[in-house]
Amino acid sequence: MRIAVLGTGLMGAPIARRLAEAGHDIHAWNRTTEKCEGLGATVAAEPGTAVEDAEVVITMLADGPSVDETMRTALADGRPRPAAVWFQMSTVGVDWTRRLAELAGEHGLLYVDSPVLGTRKPAEEGQLAALVSGPEAARPVVDEVLPAITRKAVWLGEDVGAASTLKLVLNHWTLITIENVVETIAIAEALGIDPERFLESITGGGMDMPYAHQKTASITAGDFTPSFTVNLAEKDVGLIVAAARAAGIEPSLAEATRNRLRQAIELGHGDDDLTATYLAARSDG
Repeated sequence: MRIAVLGTGLMGAPIARRLAEAGHDIHAWNRTTEKCEGLGATVAAEPGTAVEDAEVVITMLADGPSVDETMRTALADGRPRPAAVWFQMSTVGVDWTRRLAELAGEHGLLYVDSPVLGTRKPAEEGQLAALVSGPEAARPVVDEVLPAITRKAVWLGEDVGAASTLKLVLNHWTLITIENVVETIAIAEALGIDPERFLESITGGGMDMPYAHQKTASITAGDFTPSFTVNLAEKDVGLIVAAARAAGIEPSLAEATRNRLRQAIELGHGDDDLTATYLAARSDG
């Protein structure tokens, strides 16, 4: 299939590469053109060039306004095929998802709300989980495109925003869990405890988890190479906080996590991996 990928950063680049390796005709665009190179894709200088004659458009950009601006520019200058499927894979929250679905309808596109669960490494390995809601007419394309980049797809029906809503719930679990690991390591070290003793103690028990081992190894090695950045995590937690409050819930853990992320950003770690909140925690000591 002819697929336009708009946004080839940490997540978009491996998605484009795997789709190209699966035999699809990929046309990639990114604000920094160099990030489109070496992916097996035709590099487009403009979004409109990428979407021209596309059967599928994938957006993987930072936030709702970025997706909206990029797609409006693309659709003003290029014409996807009739009833092309737009996979909106960015985490933008429910309100922006509905706005983008309206934009899709104005241009005759089939809008698939399809945020993904996973970071750079799962994306490189084709092991993302896709949360999918959209028109039944798009399902054949969903079934053809997603296997190259995912280990599974969770179909949530035709309700626009269902997938984005579940993504907020899952991000709440994931981001706060990672922050729990990060702060646990910071506290252990501050108290003179070797983090390996922490890992040894939980190994094999009900509270053990791969994340604890993976993130602890990165922290103790001082490796904050981004798999998912502090900036993006702070944006996502902000969406969670807003959605929870709109639903009548006071998200105290999410708010505390956002404050720590903001502290890391203030210290200059916004483009580092979200485990760089460890540096913010230790700066308090």
